[in-house]
Amino acid sequence: MQRRLVEFAAAREWEPYHTPKNLAAALSVEASELLEIFQWLTPEQSARVMEDPESAHRVRDEVADVLAYLLQFCDVLGVDALSALAEKIDRNELRFPRSAPGA
Repeated sequence: MQRRLVEFAAAREWEPYHTPKNLAAALSVEASELLEIFQWLTPEQSARVMEDPESAHRVRDEVADVLAYLLQFCDVLGVDALSALAEKIDRNELRFPRSAPGA
């Protein structure tokens, strides 16, 4: 998918615009658009958002936009997203140890 996104952007000559700053800004905008879907929902309503076909479509589209910009951002900076995630989980496991059973 990451290679496909790079090829998509290259075919449209968008590389000059795909700077780390611009991609980070676009990622933030798309994450905000995802948040907007849930902005005024109660916790119960938000848990059921995928039950409504129109809302579900909007959520999937915004998730795709967030992921696309994140993958493009990682490509531009040479970040392996899965390795970065694995390393972060490793650090968090040390930082936040499991609770003792029954605690």
